[in-house]
Amino acid sequence: MKKVSIVIPAYNEAEYINLTLQAIRLYVQSDEVIVVDDGSRDATATVASRWADRVVRLDRNYGKGVALQIGWSQAQGDILLLLDADLQESAKWAQQLLAPVLTDECDMAVAVLPRPSQRVGLGLAKGLARHGIRLLTGYDAKAPLSGQRAIRRDVLQILGTIDSGFGVEVGLTVDALRAGFRVQEVPVSFTHRESGNNWEGFWHRGQEFLAVGRTLTRKWRESTRVL
Repeated sequence: MKKVSIVIPAYNEAEYINLTLQAIRLYVQSDEVIVVDDGSRDATATVASRWADRVVRLDRNYGKGVALQIGWSQAQGDILLLLDADLQESAKWAQQLLAPVLTDECDMAVAVLPRPSQRVGLGLAKGLARHGIRLLTGYDAKAPLSGQRAIRRDVLQILGTIDSGFGVEVGLTVDALRAGFRVQEVPVSFTHRESGNNWEGFWHRGQEFLAVGRTLTRKWRESTRVL
């Protein structure tokens, strides 16, 4: 029987992580739940400790990629389920994401979320990520920025260090496909906090766009060095 470790990076998620972890405990197969508190300034770690098997507290905010790297490197499972902290009750659907990896249909499953309730931003980061992944690997990703993933532990071990910051998902997809692993996108009814059409939302999406661009540039340079 394959063991499953759930790894959740969290930064200032005290308001949302409680419901996320409750749903996971009630509905999702797991042998351990690890929360990596990425230097939160609120009570994220305290709230998470009520439900998680382990809470790893970082001394400052290093970024999502670093938090994930630390989390999966300490996990014991054969399969890693990587989830965001703000899924709340919709985290109960994570078993659907886990299923194709458990049954060996793929090496990494990526969740495709429903369309957001309202259109936000211009879709520049997603468009850049999708185009970049297709250019570098030939794979047409429907959800290139999805942070909800199930992946075999040995795949992560082979890939080694994953990218940091907002470019982590794009980098992971490119690296997995280049290494010949099977990637499958799975529709899952996850919901999460949506950034709005305000200054904070535009700033977040702008940072995401830049991070994706940096990651794709680095992956392109790696491919030219190989050639």
